[in-house]
Amino acid sequence: MQLKANIVGMGIMGSAVARSLKNHPQVRLTAVAESNAERHASICAEFGLESAYTDYIEMLDVEKPEVVFVATPDWAHFAPVMAAFERGIHVYVEKPMTTDVVEAAQIVKKVAETGLKLQVSYNHRWLAPYHAVWEQISGGKIGRPLIGYARKNNPISVPTKMLAAWAKDSSPLWFQSSHDIDLMCWWFDDVPVEVTCRGVKSVLKERFGWDTYDGLQGQVRFQKGGIATFEAAWVYPETHPALPDSFMSVIGERGHLQVDRKDEAVEMSTDDRFSWPRSLLNYKVFERWVGAFPSCIHSFIDAVLEDREPHVTARDGWVVTATIDAMHRSADEGVTVMLPALGSGGK
Repeated sequence: MQLKANIVGMGIMGSAVARSLKNHPQVRLTAVAESNAERHASICAEFGLESAYTDYIEMLDVEKPEVVFVATPDWAHFAPVMAAFERGIHVYVEKPMTTDVVEAAQIVKKVAETGLKLQVSYNHRWLAPYHAVWEQISGGKIGRPLIGYARKNNPISVPTKMLAAWAKDSSPLWFQSSHDIDLMCWWFDDVPVEVTCRGVKSVLKERFGWDTYDGLQGQVRFQKGGIATFEAAWVYPETHPALPDSFMSVIGERGHLQVDRKDEAVEMSTDDRFSWPRSLLNYKVFERWVGAFPSCIHSFIDAVLEDREPHVTARDGWVVTATIDAMHRSADEGVTVMLPALGSGGK
């Protein structure tokens, strides 16, 4: 059986999705929606497509896919997700699921009503080191998790070059910490109930006029009593070799675990610079893309074909959205924020 697939948004992530799907034996990518019509010809040539649309609604109505991959900017996920659901289409959506708590709750409700599949692209669950941490914790090796710490920082080139078209409307929490919050909830098998967060607006505001946080630090208290601290910044100098500088740790009742993946096991120096080439998340080995990103996509395809629940659900996406929304409110207002009842665990 082959699933007919479409993609909404052909930026960095949408293009990566298309490359991951290109050689999948059970998926047929028939069309994409990209607002920049000048790119249509090159996109179709690269991926062997006959059709590219500027309007994703028209694409869904004409193509009638069985699955759609939503890869629009952080704040623009809700409308295409709901449009797909209204047409009976399963959805894979880039992280965060949405940047609005009300929208996130509506998506959770729609999934429950329709029985359609939705998987959020929290692909770090498919990175072997992070999965190993989950396996050790869930196996009881360090006892109940008590304290967590996560840092995910980036050079300033990420918001000002890589995401220049929309970074001013997002934040390092949405773009970077959403992965870490999902992982920590998964590892702790718990949900946040309270957050306190502080942030700084200086570099991006002074240099570019953006009312955007340079970085934030927040502490989360979980339902079962554990705590975790999250740090996200994107104003490191461009000379810093990490993309991102990523470190996570968990302290349990009887042990601890930590993952430092900023260098990804490879270092390189040239006449121009010192760098850590990335290879674990999404890397082409001969003719196929391998790593956590394509593995996450392939797992969603399996969930649809096998009619099972995806490993990252709409509820998981809602928990992360609610947590980051509360962290922003805490930083904006200088107060501690209590979260609504988000259920138990990351289920």
